[in-house]
Amino acid sequence: MHAFTDLALAAYCPRKLYYRRRDGTDPPERDERHELAFRYRELLDPATDLAAEPIDCSPTTYRVALGRSKARVDAFEALADPPIRDAFLEGRRARGIAHKVIEEPLAPAIVSAGAPPESGVWRPQTVRAVAAAKALAWERETPVERAYVEYPTRGVVREVELTARRTGLYRRAVRTAASLDGPPPRTRNRDKCAPCEHRGECGVRTRSLQSLRSLVE
Repeated sequence: MHAFTDLALAAYCPRKLYYRRRDGTDPPERDERHELAFRYRELLDPATDLAAEPIDCSPTTYRVALGRSKARVDAFEALADPPIRDAFLEGRRARGIAHKVIEEPLAPAIVSAGAPPESGVWRPQTVRAVAAAKALAWERETPVERAYVEYPTRGVVREVELTARRTGLYRRAVRTAASLDGPPPRTRNRDKCAPCEHRGECGVRTRSLQSLRSLVE
């Protein structure tokens, strides 16, 4: 049985998951940015001063993005006022918190404080969303065909259909999390290393901007 957050980290960087398990550290705590996902109607109201909110873009850009999410996502109204909040779900292989659960269509939602990609959903969040959907389906004994990932600091809500490819990513993350009995190989994507708290002991080297310039010159 794996935590949703562990599976997301397995999809992002298995070595970081190894260090987190070894040290017994918890995922970062949520903050006021997370609460934006439960205030969509208020945030769409022109009377709301968005300049005072913890958003990551201009008020105009934010309201346009949130308006587009409302127009494009059929379940937007249900997500704006979910019947179930912070639901603990336990499936056959994974368990954890779904920040929202809606009934029509039956689906979980995961809230991220970060920025979305240009399209779709980041792979770790895809894995976490699929894990939540699988656990919800297991508990309700009924198929769950989709999940949602929300980026409330940008006003973006994206639907994640449980395609074969996405389910495959989830299963791969489960296998990775289950097989960790020592530090796995370092990631090849060094962009992940610069902000990592384990960078020093992991032994990766990241080039400074000056050193990169020297390679060009």
